[in-house]
Amino acid sequence: MKEFNRTFSFQFKYEVPNSIKALQRKNLPPSSKLKFIKRKIYLNFKRQRHLEIKNILPLHKNILWINISAPSLGDSLMDLSSRAMLDDRKIDLYTHKKNVSLYLHDSFFNSVFCNLNQVKEEKYDLVIIDSFSTRSVNLKEKIAPLAPFVGMFGFYNGPEVNRVLFSFHQMNYLLGNVFEETKINDIARPSIFISNEDLVFIKSLKLPKDFIAIAIGGVWNFRTFNNWEFVIEKLVDQNKKRKIILVGSENGIAEAKRIVESISSDVVMNLVAKLSFNQTAEVINKAKYTVCCDGGLMHAANSVGAIVVPLLAKLDSDMQLTNANKSFSLYDKLNVNNISIKNIISKCQEASNFSDSHPQDE
Repeated sequence: MKEFNRTFSFQFKYEVPNSIKALQRKNLPPSSKLKFIKRKIYLNFKRQRHLEIKNILPLHKNILWINISAPSLGDSLMDLSSRAMLDDRKIDLYTHKKNVSLYLHDSFFNSVFCNLNQVKEEKYDLVIIDSFSTRSVNLKEKIAPLAPFVGMFGFYNGPEVNRVLFSFHQMNYLLGNVFEETKINDIARPSIFISNEDLVFIKSLKLPKDFIAIAIGGVWNFRTFNNWEFVIEKLVDQNKKRKIILVGSENGIAEAKRIVESISSDVVMNLVAKLSFNQTAEVINKAKYTVCCDGGLMHAANSVGAIVVPLLAKLDSDMQLTNANKSFSLYDKLNVNNISIKNIISKCQEASNFSDSHPQDE
């Protein structure tokens, strides 16, 4: 079955970093083959398979993008990063409800929906589907049953990939390979837009003029660093006037409390779980640089073009970052807690030197 190759190989002609450099068809687990067959049957059942096309054409001006398969904030930013290549089109987004606020003030999306009742009665020239999962296909059939569609991941069910590069290279493929590989690799990065209201709110906080943001907490143990207070102590030892701002979500509240109790409040400002994701991205944007683990706020930092020292585990910088990121990364194959304080401080110094030689207004 020739079409089955689409579940583990790329359609575009350029290489994208992935977690298994050479995957042969015979290495695929039975579950991957079964998922491909089920999705193909479901496309036929919903009478959609014949509507799939392989290119986004100039006549496709009014587009709906369905993105619900990977609802985490970081994955959403990465998977939708290539919307920047469609800035001459009118694009609506259907996404998970927790991601709506990410894109309400987006420069590329016209409207953002999270349930069928919100979708306007509008004729779409084309639908972009994140993957051919049954839920995504079902939504497409309900919203625009007769419209042609293209897939981003499509049937793909192979190894993990660099999602930003995948998004840009797939979009480039769909647009007819308008850019060469080196160009795509240089411009590929996620993006986020901050509302005027959020900008005003962050300004009202009267943040220090020169501070380092540290994103604490985490969901996965292997990429949740547990010794930030020691990093902060070393940073402050190097510069007694240095200010640290803690950012993060609810899973970092307990750690933030511990850090504030052990280090002077004159040094540390705690904003953990006190800001929205977009507001936090603006704090990161104003920082001299940000230190964080792989997660949503690392992608937020990359989205605003911030200087970042990311701690990575299992998936290295080739998998998580791009040439467009201002990153000074550290990596351990098992757990970020295996990365030494000394190495973190060394990378922070590199980031600081880069910040000093690249003022924010440049």
